[in-house]
Amino acid sequence: MGKQIVPVKSVIYALSPFQQKIMPGLWKDLPTKIHHKVSENWISATLLLGPLVGTYTYVQNYLEKEKLSHRY
Repeated sequence: MGKQIVPVKSVIYALSPFQQKIMPGLWKDLPTKIHHKVSENWISATLLLGPLVGTYTYVQNYLEKEKLSHRY
C-alpha cells in the first residue's frame, strides 16, 4: 500500500462590509458589564477621584480669592 494523497481543503471567507461583526463579544451586554465593573470598584474609584477633585477645587478657589484680593 502506498501513501494516499489527500487534497487540502481551504476555506475562503468573503467578507462583506455590511455583514462583518467586529468583536461581537465586546459589545454584547455592554451596559451590564459597565454596571458590574462600577459596582465592584466604586470604593477604589472614590478613593482615587476624591482627593483629585478636592485638590482641583481647592486650587481653583485659592486662585479666585487671590485674584479678588488685589481689587481694593
